[in-house]
Amino acid sequence: MEPALYLIPVTLGDTAIDKVLPGYNSEVIASIRHFIVEDVRSARRFLRKVHPQFDIDGSQFYELNKHTAPEAVVGYLKPLLAGNPVGVISEAGCPAVADPGADVVAIAQRKGLKVVPLVGPSSIILSVMASGFNGQSFAFNGYLPVKTDERIKALRKFEQRIYNEEQTQLFIETPYRNGKMIEDILTHCRPQTKLCIAANLTCDDEFAQTRTVKEWKGRVPDLSKIPCIFLLYK
Repeated sequence: MEPALYLIPVTLGDTAIDKVLPGYNSEVIASIRHFIVEDVRSARRFLRKVHPQFDIDGSQFYELNKHTAPEAVVGYLKPLLAGNPVGVISEAGCPAVADPGADVVAIAQRKGLKVVPLVGPSSIILSVMASGFNGQSFAFNGYLPVKTDERIKALRKFEQRIYNEEQTQLFIETPYRNGKMIEDILTHCRPQTKLCIAANLTCDDEFAQTRTVKEWKGRVPDLSKIPCIFLLYK
C-alpha cells in the first residue's frame, strides 16, 4: 500500500462496522502497523472490531492527546518518512476534526507527506443534515466555556450571528454537563430561536430533534450521559 498518513474514522458508538464504514477502510487498516491514536486501548478495540485477528502485538501505537509533548508528535511520523503507511485513529468519528489528530496532520502537510482522509461518520456533518438548518453556512464552535457567565455570553454571541449572518451555530458539551447547557439555552436564548439536539447519531437509540426554544421547555429528555451536538438557527 502507498505510504501515506491515513485518517481512519471510527464508529460513533456501538455500531456495526458495515453500517457506517466502507469496505475499503478495512483493506487500508489491514495493511497498517503504525498508528497514532487518541487512546491506545480504544484503538485496539476498534482494530479488533474491524479485523478480529488483527496483529495487535505486531503493531506500534503512538498516543496523541492533550498531554502529548509537541516535540514527541514530530517523531510519530518517522515510520512514514521511512516508507511505511501510518494510520490516525481518534476516540470516535473522524480524526483531526475537533481532535488532537489535527496536529500531526499539520506536520505531515508541512513536510510534504501525503495525507489520505478516509470516508466515515462525522457527528458534525450528520447533525447539520438532520437539523433542517442552513447547511451552506455553518460554524462548529467546539466546547463552550465552563464558567456560567462566559458560557451565556458565548450563547448570546452565537445567537446574534444566526440572525445577522444566517449561519448555523454548532457546539458540544461534556455529557455530564448537557443538562446545564440545555438549561442555559432555554433560559437565555430567544423563544423563537430554533435548537436542534442531536445525540448518539448512527446508533440504535439515535436522537435528532429540532424545536424552538419555547417548544423545548418541559420536553427535554435526559441526556446527562449521552454525547450530544447542539445546533442553533433562526
